[in-house]
Amino acid sequence: MAVQLRRRLFTVDEYYRMGQAAILVEDDRVELLEGQIVEMGPLRSWRQATVDRLNWLFSSRVTDRAMICIHGPVRLSEESEPQPDFMLLRRRDDFYESAHPEPNDVLLLIEVSDTSTEYDREVKLPLYARYGIAEVWLVGLEAETVETFRSPTADGYQEATQWQRGQRLSPIAFPGLDVAVDDIWG
Repeated sequence: MAVQLRRRLFTVDEYYRMGQAAILVEDDRVELLEGQIVEMGPLRSWRQATVDRLNWLFSSRVTDRAMICIHGPVRLSEESEPQPDFMLLRRRDDFYESAHPEPNDVLLLIEVSDTSTEYDREVKLPLYARYGIAEVWLVGLEAETVETFRSPTADGYQEATQWQRGQRLSPIAFPGLDVAVDDIWG
């Protein structure tokens, strides 16, 4: 006879109350996905350097049109608030002080993957698509590729393209912004 385990899922508000009660502390590398508190991988130097390089690549080119958010949350629903590695957000006068960004605020979301590629692809991408994040880039450190995912639906992204060294790409929100894949790795 199989044992049926009951799971207790959490809301974003409960998740924040855990932080206020010091059940979760600021140094905990966790995020809330579909009601479950999920531990995130460590920020290895290679991965952090790639995120910093993305910040450098975009900062001088979009700051008059978008805000850059690194390792910040995006509130997808009452049960999901992941913390992607990098986002370009719509500009807001309050810098999102009144509330975390929501899917319609996200112009580009980037996940940098080293050991988390399978998790990002199988768990996070479908979640981002279901909540309408218009464009996601998956930067694969080991393969040195960038995969772009566009045209979200409830069943996933309709468009997926892989970019290699030597190629250039542009975010759909900024079609004139030319990014060389080589520049992501320096």
